[in-house]
Amino acid sequence: MGAKDGAGTAVVVVNDSAAVLQVIERAASNKDVDIHKLEKLLDMQERIMNKNAEMAFNRDMALMQAQLPTITERGEIKVNDVVRSKYARFEDINEAVKPALQRHGFAINFKTDTTGGTVKVTGILTHREGHRETTDMTLPVDISGSKNPVQAIGSSVSYGKRYVMEALLNLTSRGQDDDAQSAMDAGEFGGFEQEIDAVETKAQAEALWKRIAAACKKSGDKEAYGSLKAKITKRANALKAAA
Repeated sequence: MGAKDGAGTAVVVVNDSAAVLQVIERAASNKDVDIHKLEKLLDMQERIMNKNAEMAFNRDMALMQAQLPTITERGEIKVNDVVRSKYARFEDINEAVKPALQRHGFAINFKTDTTGGTVKVTGILTHREGHRETTDMTLPVDISGSKNPVQAIGSSVSYGKRYVMEALLNLTSRGQDDDAQSAMDAGEFGGFEQEIDAVETKAQAEALWKRIAAACKKSGDKEAYGSLKAKITKRANALKAAA
């Protein structure tokens, strides 16, 4: 099958599945075929199709990255009516990335789970060729302010969608998008961002995240948790793409 890159240059995707399919068709028409060999051929066909889908996903993701916009931060976090920090709102992120997603054959959707007193948001980035990538975030229900139970869950879901989408698409925003800035400035989580930047392997990322998650849980700071989760996920995705 063929496609074009952002410059209009033809990109050829090697697809061995057609050849394997022909072998399968010939084998299936043979009444004496060994059923176990046929199953192995079908397994091979599936592996080839999955590999081709992953290659197409990575190719179009690379093309799309150059076209994703920087998100303007319109959301505000206030303390005693004073703006403490700004962040990119989910609705702004969603509207800004839709054109690039559609142009390159991507769609993103979310699943939520509100059992156990927490909110788990899972983001699923799907490509038209069938490959998908997922990431998730589990948050406490946001009971800050005077929210009723429904509003509290809705707030956490929106928060989770924002950071999950940023992680999946490796987005950046204009200005400083860090709801946990006060904690960072105070040094409570000082050094974690630098450690994330220095991570070079998946094992290092997993070990570092265990330390970060434990520190965030101990402090109860879900804002720092979300910010650092998004950053380490972006780093892990970058390492995976470079491998």
